[in-house]
Amino acid sequence: MTTLSTKFKLIALLSISAFLLSACKTTPEYSSPSEVAAAQANETAQQLAEKYITPEHLLTDIEILSSDRFGGRAPFSAGEKLTVDYIEQKFIANGLQPMFGDSYRQAVPLVSITLDPDTVKAAITQNNQRRTLKYGPEIMLGTSRVVESIDVAESQVVFVGYGIVAPEYEWDDYKNLDVEGKIVMILVNDPGFVTQDPELFKGNAMTYYGRWTYKYEEAARQGASGAIIIHETAAASYPWKVVSSSWSGPQFVLDSANGNIDRLPFEAWVPYAIADQWVTASGMNLENLKQKALSANFESTPLDISLSVHLDNTLEKAKSYNVGAVLAGSKNPDELFFYMGHWDHLGENESGEHAADNIFNGAVDNASGIAGVLALANTFSRLPQAPARSIGFLAVAAEESGLLGSAYYTANPPFPMNKTIGGINMDAMNVYGSTEDIIVVGYGSSSLEDTLKGNATLQKRTVEAEPFPEKGYFYRSDHFNFAKRGVPVLYAKGGVKHLTEGEQYMRDLYADYTSNRYHAPADEITDSWDLNGLADDLKLFFNIGLQLGNDSSWPHWYEGNEFKAIREASMSNN
Repeated sequence: MTTLSTKFKLIALLSISAFLLSACKTTPEYSSPSEVAAAQANETAQQLAEKYITPEHLLTDIEILSSDRFGGRAPFSAGEKLTVDYIEQKFIANGLQPMFGDSYRQAVPLVSITLDPDTVKAAITQNNQRRTLKYGPEIMLGTSRVVESIDVAESQVVFVGYGIVAPEYEWDDYKNLDVEGKIVMILVNDPGFVTQDPELFKGNAMTYYGRWTYKYEEAARQGASGAIIIHETAAASYPWKVVSSSWSGPQFVLDSANGNIDRLPFEAWVPYAIADQWVTASGMNLENLKQKALSANFESTPLDISLSVHLDNTLEKAKSYNVGAVLAGSKNPDELFFYMGHWDHLGENESGEHAADNIFNGAVDNASGIAGVLALANTFSRLPQAPARSIGFLAVAAEESGLLGSAYYTANPPFPMNKTIGGINMDAMNVYGSTEDIIVVGYGSSSLEDTLKGNATLQKRTVEAEPFPEKGYFYRSDHFNFAKRGVPVLYAKGGVKHLTEGEQYMRDLYADYTSNRYHAPADEITDSWDLNGLADDLKLFFNIGLQLGNDSSWPHWYEGNEFKAIREASMSNN
């Protein structure tokens, strides 16, 4: 792992010097003692933020969390213990209260399902000709059922377009179809991604119907014996190697009483070229089928092939841990505003695919977010007086396995959802320098964006919609579980307009990260890093928490948002 360049450290020192110079400016006059006291308290808070939210503090935590010693921070690993201990000790050192009764840890019951690649048997049959698929380059698959083996024999494959049932869009890809005992093959993303028509779903912005998790859930509801998603790099927003690395090794599910028997027997991905071969062998053209799938009148299309699948699993039940701490509110301690990030990553890959380096260090994803949580916890703990409301700091487990830690938290919250006023999620933060803009994932969702805009103005920054809405990031991080319970959570980070290098510089770095570093061992600290931008963002987030922590208002979903009714129903119980 490389370290930051001397140039970066000089830039950081210059940034701090600039603040010290600006702090010498004449302070405004106030007309009453209460205004003077408020101004002094605010000045103290800002001084603390400048002192403790710095590139140097952030780098220290990121270097430790993403080091080889922490082994990629997978659940059930030695790296998990090191990570959870590290975060907990930081909270204790800050004098913060445990979030979960008398404990900083919330046990999350998980099952590790490890597929033995040597036992995988996946084969297609057509015209009595049978061909085995190569696990890795031609198919990735697994099961969420807590079982030691899966057998699906000679099931017909049916192309079901985007695999969407959405009454509000008058859309049903399963109409007039009984998929009992059949395997469905599904396009990734949703129709709006292709047409860019804002009247078709949400145009370029992915809806939840475009997420692969939804597609498996719907196929299970329809009674399919398996589901295969066709991978396309643009539509998925990541290359095939991300699928192969993410789906290999232990996969985790929440331990449930029914062993997830309601899930599909198997879930799979295939590269576009493989799906194209199957369709062509059936006397059709995949591009033509894709075009037909853009219409609500689309009818499912059976293929002249069947698929057989066998796989063996090793099961392990154990507990992972969410780690949380609280700065108790001085007036309304039962009301919570929180900061959150996920501590886990992909651990180590023993498949040999990355022979030179098999540790998925996860420096950006998500040591950067946890460093942010720790910096904010450190800063809030030093305030001379706690805000009126409680401020929480939460590091959740098993995000990479399907947002499992946050799902468990929201189902078993230490602060009820109708007492949780909102929060900020930090995941894969900007590590490339200060930007003129800050982007919001899921822009146009809640009044937290108004609070962000007011504070961003003080940094002379603009708030923009995410530049990549087609990637569906709103549904790919832990805030989504809170949204499903009605709680507004802001998911924001530095944008694409670099303060000195311009927009193309940032876009090139993000493209390189997605292609070469995302969910790969190369997600390490590099010489391109400049943590001044992350520090800028965290100071914004600090101000938002300080403002809402001392406010009596509640953030709300904008009119027309799909989570607004859930929040209103929840709040009616207050």
